[in-house]
Amino acid sequence: MSVATEPFSVRMEVRVYEIDPQLHLNGGFYVQYADHARFACVQAAGVSVDDLIRGGLGPVNLETVIKYHRELRGGDQVDVTCEWEWSGGKTYRVRHAFRRADGVVAAEVSHVSGLLDLGTRRLVADPRSEWRNRAGSPGLLGLE
Repeated sequence: MSVATEPFSVRMEVRVYEIDPQLHLNGGFYVQYADHARFACVQAAGVSVDDLIRGGLGPVNLETVIKYHRELRGGDQVDVTCEWEWSGGKTYRVRHAFRRADGVVAAEVSHVSGLLDLGTRRLVADPRSEWRNRAGSPGLLGLE
């Protein structure tokens, strides 16, 4: 299993319209923040999602787990990391830590993902090599 040594991270601000009646970040936005961080990571690694899709492949999430540790409230700055883990099968895992500006981990989101062949509607056998072949900076995707 390969994991990047220094995870990619993107900073976001919790916006007021993302707050629920308990005055903290609504749960659905954790998934959206994780998706945003993963997309930014893929772009930083030099992968064109448009080219990926034109090539007949699309990333899919098969499982998403959210673990809440501390609140995120309106105006909070949060750094969302993106770490890729490869096991050699049709799926891989992407983990996200949500760290407040004070360094406290507010939440963790993890996905089991794969690459869908858009023609056959089946997962590709070796997503690791598909990502590596497209990445200019494969280390950001945990691929050395």
